[in-house]
Amino acid sequence: MIIKSLRNNLRIALLVLFSFAVFSLLTVNHVAASPVDTYQFSDEVTKKRYQALVKELRCPKCQNQNLADSNSPIAADLRREVYELLQQGKADIEIVDFMVKRYGEFVLYRPKVSSLTYVLWFGPATLLFIGVLVVVFILRRKPEVKQTQTLSQAQQDKLNSILNGELNLNADKTPDENTKGTNTNTNTNTNTNTNKKNK
Repeated sequence: MIIKSLRNNLRIALLVLFSFAVFSLLTVNHVAASPVDTYQFSDEVTKKRYQALVKELRCPKCQNQNLADSNSPIAADLRREVYELLQQGKADIEIVDFMVKRYGEFVLYRPKVSSLTYVLWFGPATLLFIGVLVVVFILRRKPEVKQTQTLSQAQQDKLNSILNGELNLNADKTPDENTKGTNTNTNTNTNTNTNKKNK
């Protein structure tokens, strides 16, 4: 009975899991295609300029996509704007300046070097330089020299006498005497414990 109910619960759980997997595949797994613009260019140079500009300009709505890769409506409008400015004969720098005036420095993937962007441009190099200096400082630091201290003659003699005295005491006793002393102490402790129990 219990096994049958476990099997039914397992079948239900697997069915729910399978349904969830199919549902998530059908709803979530869609491929985002890159936008395809069908603009007609008068020459190949203008087409290359257009492609370079839309790759260099960032979509104002998207976090980290350029105009060429973004599917947002504003990116489509900006691509159309770039196309129209190119057809009017504007230079690349004029188009970039127009976009910066309209949308700010955010529209540039590579912002210009200014007082506001010094940290962005020079911060990583500065941190790397500081890291190299720290590593060099650590590696060039001299290790502490371990000094060995020697005993004076009087200290050496005292040490030798202590060591020889202990060795002589142990050497004078036979192994049986060493064991007897240990057994006597054990017997004394046992007798004391027995007397305490009797009281």
